[in-house]
Amino acid sequence: MIQTIRKYSPGLIFALAVTFVGFNIHWRYDTVSPLVASLVIGVIIGNLGVIPKAFAPGQKFAAKKVLRFGIVLLGTQLAAEQIVELGGRELIVVLLVVATTFLGTMWLGPRLGVSKSLSLLIATGFSICGASAVAAVDGVVDADEEEVAYAIALVTLCGSLAIAVLPLLRNVVGLSDPHFFGAWVGASVHDVAQVIATASTGGNDAVHSATVVKLSRVLLLAPLIGVISVWIQRPNAGITPRFPGRKAPIVPLFVVGFIAMVVLRTVGVIPDEWLSPLKKIEQWALAAALVGLGSEVKIRELLKVGGRPLLLALTSWACIATVSLLGVKYIA
Repeated sequence: MIQTIRKYSPGLIFALAVTFVGFNIHWRYDTVSPLVASLVIGVIIGNLGVIPKAFAPGQKFAAKKVLRFGIVLLGTQLAAEQIVELGGRELIVVLLVVATTFLGTMWLGPRLGVSKSLSLLIATGFSICGASAVAAVDGVVDADEEEVAYAIALVTLCGSLAIAVLPLLRNVVGLSDPHFFGAWVGASVHDVAQVIATASTGGNDAVHSATVVKLSRVLLLAPLIGVISVWIQRPNAGITPRFPGRKAPIVPLFVVGFIAMVVLRTVGVIPDEWLSPLKKIEQWALAAALVGLGSEVKIRELLKVGGRPLLLALTSWACIATVSLLGVKYIA
């Protein structure tokens, strides 16, 4: 036990220390996601070559085990009532947006010369919930650290652009009603924090609508990861699974935990007063995991990926914004 603590504690302490800095940046500039800030700092320090080798086990533990713990806690923020509140038509819009964006990005990626694994990371991040979804896919796909970091960078870039662009387009596209504007934001912007920042320009009604629609997209993370984990086991999938062979779980354990948290929240086992503390723990866990992940990324390798993933990301962003707009205007 003592040896295990000695083995993992240096890297975990390092990840938590960087996470603390990342959160301080977020507290100073609230539009900056603490997850992204922590990831960037981790990448910078990792490329300076100053991290002792003794930190490696703890960094990898954070990037894998702590990451899955954070994703499980993400489920505490969801309840079945939120889906019921949406109504049938808005739920159809959410399903349409997620399916179109995911499948469209997966189809286009290889045709632009982007690897299937990176296309999968981008497709999931853009269609579901940004960096958290990318990290979740990394739990079932044996992707390179550079590809994971690139996908998170792209989803963060486009989500940040949405904060500035969508409010400017609000009246142009005829969404002066706060409810419909919020639904558009929730259906098209990636990270939850970016959704709230974008929708806040339309007032409290827009924020409420955007949050409900966004969390409904997050709920689709579990079934999507389950489908992906089965699909990548096929020989012709072209993507290396993290757990190859028959022993691979059909639904990863952390996804089961995610669903369990949703159920516990729905039946009232998790009271409302716990949600804020659990959200903070979830954010710290995911940020620390991204520090561990980012510290293993080498910028030289990242630059070799080129501009084609950027083109794929921008196209995927345009797709989700357009499909969600049409859905909100003509279906919801």
